[in-house]
Amino acid sequence: MPKYNINPYLGRCAHRCIYCYAVKFPSFRGPTVPRLRLKEDIVKMAESTRPRLPVMFSDTTDPYQPLEKEHRITRRCLEVLSSHGFPLLIVTKSPLVTRDIDLFKRTLTVVSMTITTMNEDTAKLIEPHAPPPEARFAALGRIADEGVPTLVRIDPIIPTVNSDTEELDRIVSLAAEIGVRQITASIMKPVRGFFSTLKTIDPALLKRLHNIYADGEWISGYKYLNREKRLEILSRLRETVLRHKLDFATCREGFPQLNTAVCDGTSFCRKTLEDFAK
Repeated sequence: MPKYNINPYLGRCAHRCIYCYAVKFPSFRGPTVPRLRLKEDIVKMAESTRPRLPVMFSDTTDPYQPLEKEHRITRRCLEVLSSHGFPLLIVTKSPLVTRDIDLFKRTLTVVSMTITTMNEDTAKLIEPHAPPPEARFAALGRIADEGVPTLVRIDPIIPTVNSDTEELDRIVSLAAEIGVRQITASIMKPVRGFFSTLKTIDPALLKRLHNIYADGEWISGYKYLNREKRLEILSRLRETVLRHKLDFATCREGFPQLNTAVCDGTSFCRKTLEDFAK
């Protein structure tokens, strides 16, 4: 669905996830850079932008970087946009997101937390500097308790790393317990250079993934896992999600038949979009 997007920070995210796709884009390489001018520019942007579609924070660098504690750029943008009635779509891995619950309650807001594993060793491997999964779940529970719609993004699912049925079931079960409404999932789509980087991190994993992706295909600069393999993993996950009575969506997978909702959470901002379509 149509929406706007704001990245309050440029450069490589401080979480340093090994699967990061943003390194494909020049603006999101190198150190994290705060876009300080946004704290002033956002006022004019909000006043001059029509229609008031949902605004995503963010599609590349996490809007709740450690630097956000100091610079509060995301906070300022949320203040202005919520006061102008823009719906908000938050995507993060940081518990700092709970700081802005007051703003989320001003307007239609959906908070998505990326949680790829509950295994501490796996998390340290694939998301070495991100907050622990337990802290993310705790933050999401606080937000859900305030009546703000929440999603868990199991994104990406990395074959043989976090694709085990028991592992995925645990994430979905915990999500259901704290009041999450939707699970969005996607299989890892490596960008060029990923396998070379992985060589210095875990040579055994490199060999395993290289073999698994050997019969995949490159699409728009991303290496897609073989279609049948993707469908099997996602179909299995979907069964678990529906069993817990949550909505389910895949992201950039080409399997619309699996979806019961929109992947980015705009199903919960539907009223705004229906008004726009009139």
